[in-house]
Amino acid sequence: QVQLVESGGGLVQPGGSLRLSCAASRNDFSINRMGWYRQAPGKQRELVASKTNSDAAIYADSVKGRFTISTDNAKNTVDLQMNNLKVEDTATYYCNIYVWPTNYWGQGTQVTVSS
Repeated sequence: QVQLVESGGGLVQPGGSLRLSCAASRNDFSINRMGWYRQAPGKQRELVASKTNSDAAIYADSVKGRFTISTDNAKNTVDLQMNNLKVEDTATYYCNIYVWPTNYWGQGTQVTVSS
């Protein structure tokens, strides 16, 4: 079993920055993909950014140019640097890792962008 521990959420004003971090409880396995999803109230969970073990990263169109995902395959950690935050980025953010054949999820960390 793998547990994911997230940190870094909080309240920020529009235009501000936050950095989310996620660490897996174990590093004795190979992760196929790491990423971040988010879910706003009344909406479906959506992909924010993900990165495979071949270093290819993908981003939701709404965050391109503002968010950057980074991973450390040796430590099994994944971070999300979020710049120029907008009110519409407000959501609960979830760390996700895929270790074939299982998806693992963090408990979620709240990001609120408000003036």
